[in-house]
Amino acid sequence: MKRVLLAKPRGYCAGVDRAVVTVEKALETYGPPVYVRKEIVHNRHVVDTLRARGAIFVDEVDEVPEGSLVVFSAHGIAPAVHQRAAERNLRTIDATCPLVTKVHQEAKRFARDDYDILLIGHEGHEEVEGTAGEAPDHVQLVDRPEDVDRVAVRDPSRVVWLSQTTLSVDETMERVDQLRQRFPALADPPSDDICYATQNRQVAVKAMAPECDLVLVVGSRNSSNSKRLVEVALLAGARSGYLIDFAHEVDESWLDGVETIGVTSGASVPDELVMDLLAWLADRGWTDVQEVTTANEKITFALPRELRKSLKKAT
Repeated sequence: MKRVLLAKPRGYCAGVDRAVVTVEKALETYGPPVYVRKEIVHNRHVVDTLRARGAIFVDEVDEVPEGSLVVFSAHGIAPAVHQRAAERNLRTIDATCPLVTKVHQEAKRFARDDYDILLIGHEGHEEVEGTAGEAPDHVQLVDRPEDVDRVAVRDPSRVVWLSQTTLSVDETMERVDQLRQRFPALADPPSDDICYATQNRQVAVKAMAPECDLVLVVGSRNSSNSKRLVEVALLAGARSGYLIDFAHEVDESWLDGVETIGVTSGASVPDELVMDLLAWLADRGWTDVQEVTTANEKITFALPRELRKSLKKAT
């Protein structure tokens, strides 16, 4: 019997929603162009939609004309970027996710206490660069298992781990266990760094994956949490799994011999893309959609302070 299991929660998290609305409100309030450093969130559709409305995406603040308005993405930035923006007299709105800001504060605090900080994350990811930039002399990146052996600390009794917020929970704890074998006194961060939304989406996928012949994750290639969802699905028992940006990217050969299809989306994906996929599947006979709910998310974040002030003035 053909059926679709639809994961809930899926799609937009509170931090992504806040970041996207920040750019939309900035365009409405100040008018285009609004410059955005890096992709506001890692999703092609979202970035293309905002670009069409007048957002200009740049890699570095040096590309922003002096005195212009720039929004910092949800992934967070290093203090050096704030400094460079100030030197160029830029007006800034910081849309860093509050959960990423929490990790930045932890990095600063442990650096002040002179700990060696082992940051579990993916090399080159914007969030990792931002967190490491808070305490560059104290942070060492641990990405792959072999990185665990390369770590050198000054005092094995003053070592702590932090992590990128969008990793797989299981992969992170595996790395923590490996680090703890080398450094038995390794301290844990004061609270779990893996974001609630990343965890919730992984739990929902784990719940449905064992019943799925195929899991389709809507998300972009550069989205860390979306890529993890495919890995989690396969490890949890799905027979096959793929990451797609849009419904038309589904290869019809993936559907051969498939009865149950699991559908979910990364934390930076608007739900309209999931609905497009469900419609595409319905045209091919998968009309029975059953939602698999493992949590109900109620979290919301206030817009950045700089934007709230302008909105208040405008009203």
